[in-house]
Amino acid sequence: MYVDRIIAERQDHDESQRDLAKAISTSQTMIWRYETEKCDMTVKVLIEICHHYKVSADYLLGIPYNYRKPR
Repeated sequence: MYVDRIIAERQDHDESQRDLAKAISTSQTMIWRYETEKCDMTVKVLIEICHHYKVSADYLLGIPYNYRKPR
């Protein structure tokens, strides 16, 4: 699940939900909702998290580097 990678990134950076929320201009409650899958994350929020942690969306979404689109 992509949520697991976001949580892992946050924890690897020793950040609380509140720290991440402040960094991407949202509330701690929204981060909690995303991490517990009570609410779907928008693409805009995903991009903000990618920028904050300097990782690709593919990485957070678990899409392999050599993924080939089906024909």
